[in-house]
Amino acid sequence: MNAETASNPFPTSADTTQGGSSSGASGLNGDVNRVRKMAQTLHEAVDTLEQKLGTSSDKMMSLQQEYGDMAREQVRANPLAALGIAFAAGFVLAKIFR
Repeated sequence: MNAETASNPFPTSADTTQGGSSSGASGLNGDVNRVRKMAQTLHEAVDTLEQKLGTSSDKMMSLQQEYGDMAREQVRANPLAALGIAFAAGFVLAKIFR
């Protein structure tokens, strides 16, 4: 083996304790710290997104409940009109998808 291939391109902690350069060890620690910092930043971003989605889903559920109640009231007030609208919508959809 020549000198270029004899050195390990992927230093480990065992290499640094066996006489490896101390700059390689601090370089690894710097990489680990950067990865930890990036992971923390990503974790915070995911938490923020989760909170926003949680409030949005709550709003959507309340809107669905509100419009469902309004639709029930309209059907109870005008059952024949609701039946006619349902028939017309079914007829149109059957013609479109035929």
